[in-house]
Amino acid sequence: MIRLLTAWVLNAAALATAAWLLGEQMSIGDGTDPTDERLLTLAAVAAVFTVINQVVAPIVKFLSLPFIILTLGLALLVINALMLLLTERIADAIGWEFMVNGFWWAVAAAIIISIVNAVLGAFAGDKR
Repeated sequence: MIRLLTAWVLNAAALATAAWLLGEQMSIGDGTDPTDERLLTLAAVAAVFTVINQVVAPIVKFLSLPFIILTLGLALLVINALMLLLTERIADAIGWEFMVNGFWWAVAAAIIISIVNAVLGAFAGDKR
């Protein structure tokens, strides 16, 4: 349970960082909403993203293992971008404001999210 909560907090920070760095190409919450509503949207989107990364991503990575090996791991960028786009679809279906402006921006966001998660995960230590 601690591991899931830690992943959720790290993913929230990583998503917020990616949205901040990518500006108009990725947004979480409506820009006119108050800060507390945007934080709730961020927490909800991060929860969906965490569940997808804990459940769906390992299955997809296992099934595409030969392709990952063939591309020397570059396919992982595509898989991570697709997980982010899946999060966008689910968040939109639920009614949360979350937008990534296309596949290549999702790849850029996936790179940022991976870097932020790696840096913050180093500080989280064993709890991750």
